[in-house]
Amino acid sequence: MTRRPTLAEVEAARERLMPHIVRSPLVRLDLGLPDRAIFLKLETLQPIGAFKIRPALNALLSRDRATLAAGVAVASSGNMAYGMAAAARLLGVPMAAYMYSGAPKTKIEGVQRLGGAVRFISMETWWQYIVEAERPDAPELLINPVTDQAVLAGNGTIGLEIVEDLPDVDVVVTPYGGGSLTTGVASAVKALRPQATVLAAEDENAAPATAALAAGGKIVEIETRPSFVKSIGGPSLVPQLWPVARTLIDGAAAVGLEQITAAMRMLFSKAKVVAEGAGAASLAVALADERARGNVVCVISGGNIDADAYATVLAGGIPEP
Repeated sequence: MTRRPTLAEVEAARERLMPHIVRSPLVRLDLGLPDRAIFLKLETLQPIGAFKIRPALNALLSRDRATLAAGVAVASSGNMAYGMAAAARLLGVPMAAYMYSGAPKTKIEGVQRLGGAVRFISMETWWQYIVEAERPDAPELLINPVTDQAVLAGNGTIGLEIVEDLPDVDVVVTPYGGGSLTTGVASAVKALRPQATVLAAEDENAAPATAALAAGGKIVEIETRPSFVKSIGGPSLVPQLWPVARTLIDGAAAVGLEQITAAMRMLFSKAKVVAEGAGAASLAVALADERARGNVVCVISGGNIDADAYATVLAGGIPEP
């Protein structure tokens, strides 16, 4: 059963990860707003350009090497596959990623460049692997990118660093995809600063957490619309994780593509930060949501976006899905 990682587990994860990852900086984005000071947790500076190196590497370093002998596999829309490929290469074990063909090209190529095998599946099959309704018939150890306890603890190291760097943090905003980032970060933040508010940021084209909270916390199926934002959102929530996540988050907010692309442009112009759509969603929420007051930290989760799509954003447009 999936559970909230303890502070001790998160601290142990940090010790494992410390030699291999960046302690990403917390940078103030000076916008002169009267009611909120916005800070950016720049996970874009990790070796793979996204936070997923933390959970992927912790998931491997936490396991006995004998269990990794046949290799590791993960189902991922992009960044977790990229992170797992980097972690597997570091440990010298084979790796395979189950990805859908619509995943960003930069992430697919990143996995292959690091020696990972990419196995394309439909989005429906990918989702069945995520919610553990189906499993691939393959020899590798399949690590769930959402519910694995070591994954959650690895993500928690981000929350640990946030509170250490900004002890009086009032609000933390994280992109909500499968929910492992939000759950891990919130676990550490709430353990160290219980009064802090944690908000989940979603793309309004696929916002299952917002829908579930509107339904009183019950998981609901939603209709999704095509979007260039690939790393967050889905038709529903992961049932194994949602009972844990909903006890840790204080709310969710869905933002539109105009808001997300505006946040991407702001990150580039004000901070020279390249962020993918999911990574910028947290800033979009911090700017738009009235609950984001005081010292607000936005987890900028990744910057792996295809060059053509990013050029469209910088030119003022919205990329095609």
